[in-house]
Amino acid sequence: MRRPTLVLATLCCALSTWSPLAAAEADLAELAKVATAKCEATAKDKPTPQLIVAKVKEAAALIEKEGEAAFPKLRGDSPFIFGGTYVWVHDLDTNVMYMHPIKPKMEGKPQAGISDVKGKPIFIEMGRIINEQGGAGWVDYVWPKPGQKEGSIKVSYVKLAKHGGKNYVVGCGAYDITLEEIEKSGAK
Repeated sequence: MRRPTLVLATLCCALSTWSPLAAAEADLAELAKVATAKCEATAKDKPTPQLIVAKVKEAAALIEKEGEAAFPKLRGDSPFIFGGTYVWVHDLDTNVMYMHPIKPKMEGKPQAGISDVKGKPIFIEMGRIINEQGGAGWVDYVWPKPGQKEGSIKVSYVKLAKHGGKNYVVGCGAYDITLEEIEKSGAK
């Protein structure tokens, strides 16, 4: 029979190597793998501007209703990962990334310093569009496609969602669509 102190020491040692934060990070990493696979699998179906707007509006409505409790619904094998793209959420006021289904390591970090290859501060521009265009609009920038080093034109639709005193930016972007094509499509 083992002595109680040895059992207790073994249990304490095991618990000291496990943490809820590490478990949550592992879960997010696994969900990111699933989301990335879905994003890649659906990339052949180029999203239309109308579909991007519809998905962002649907996600924004979900966040306005549920707040951050909605975030798990935007991860993994989610309907918000489609056509080779995905919906993300960041804070309007601080530019801190709240939820990124493909790159969860961005979460909790400010994005204000991120600029495109031409120097445009992307997240600051998104906030400007929301503030100047009644809470939603399109932003264009130059960003490398996954696996590429050169920049490509990318446009993102962003929409303001409010819940619990927070101002969330809900967004989704796509490559190979121009603002002119979006304007012609009437997607707002």
